[in-house]
Amino acid sequence: MPAHQEELSRRIGAQRQPNKRDSYLRHLLLARSEWFEQRVLEEAAQNGYGFVTPAMHRMFAHLGRQPVSLSELARRLAVSRQALHQTATEALELGLVELVDCDSDRRLRLVRFSDKGLRMSATAAQVLERLEDQLAQRIGSKDLATLRRILQKDW
Repeated sequence: MPAHQEELSRRIGAQRQPNKRDSYLRHLLLARSEWFEQRVLEEAAQNGYGFVTPAMHRMFAHLGRQPVSLSELARRLAVSRQALHQTATEALELGLVELVDCDSDRRLRLVRFSDKGLRMSATAAQVLERLEDQLAQRIGSKDLATLRRILQKDW
């Protein structure tokens, strides 16, 4: 989001009267997750990955280093297999993922990052580190450490 739009959003948010819904933990977590996602996608565009869609971004976040079935990815993302298949096909056509056979079940095909996708993932990891540094500047290192500690708890 351009700086002028971000400033306008901040001003509008500051002028709006808070309501009970704004304080629900679910909404707070979603808003902060959207803050990260928007910035990651902006950085992706600046690093030559502007073709990555929000759906791909979410899929990549759940992909990890080990090949995984489309069914498992769909479960993790809480979307239909058909929706995930479309996203995976787009990423496959862009050369960011590849399909491999499953050793334990020949009927299954697993998705994993390609070499190009691994390079993109490494760039994304650097972006996330910078965003966490920015967040530490905004809320303080101590609060960031507390936030991380709380979110790492099993709940």
